[in-house]
Amino acid sequence: MTETRPPAPTPAERAKTIASRDCPGTLMPTGSSNAGRVTPELHHVHASGTVSVLLRDDHPLLTRAAEAEVAVMFELADHAPVELREPVRGLLWITGWLRPLSMAAARARAVAIAETRPDPRLLDLGHGASLLRLTPASLVLADAEGTHSLRPHMFSAATPDPFHSYETGWLRHLEHEHADVVGQLARHLPEKLQGGHIRPLGLDRFGLRLRVEADTGDHDVRLAFANPVHSPAQLAVEIRRLVGCPFLAAQQQQQQRHSA
Repeated sequence: MTETRPPAPTPAERAKTIASRDCPGTLMPTGSSNAGRVTPELHHVHASGTVSVLLRDDHPLLTRAAEAEVAVMFELADHAPVELREPVRGLLWITGWLRPLSMAAARARAVAIAETRPDPRLLDLGHGASLLRLTPASLVLADAEGTHSLRPHMFSAATPDPFHSYETGWLRHLEHEHADVVGQLARHLPEKLQGGHIRPLGLDRFGLRLRVEADTGDHDVRLAFANPVHSPAQLAVEIRRLVGCPFLAAQQQQQQRHSA
């Protein structure tokens, strides 16, 4: 008998959601014994999966890429919005080829980035910093749902979860202002986990994720919504259902009698 997992966004959607957040990113050049992690001055993942990275003009990686395109892996670490002893919720790796852009192309790309993500570091372009383009060949997502390999066209066609920009503030509000609600959600957990420290971990249109920090380790649990949600109002209804709100139950019973 196979266990049915609660519904979740597709791997491509989860990858697109991570890429849409302001996650820490590092470059890892390949093919060099002394290649280490490189933290760009700024990075931006475009809808296509292409990554723009800003490096100082004197950075060795820029020199290498100017001579010939460099094979690199770009890592995005998705951190939980609340403080956890193991804060990383997922990792997205984008593997491809890095090359510098001409000044004209770099300025056009910086303008495009600024339209959705204004950042004063973009003003360093041409004043001690250069913009490079990572063209993706493949992507790999690793999170609580598993590890998945993606092609660039799959990532490009996906859309981020509708709550990707709402999640951080909402989870922090739940953690700091509604600890009682988090405690009531414990009734949905396996009995062996109910004694652990329960923390809000993630939110998407299909459900709420909790992290249980226990003596035996960390355990992630997904609580599925009865229906996918697309607005804060729908989310509020599903949260009340999960905590067992008696008023919501009475309302639903009344609606069922009227429809009978």
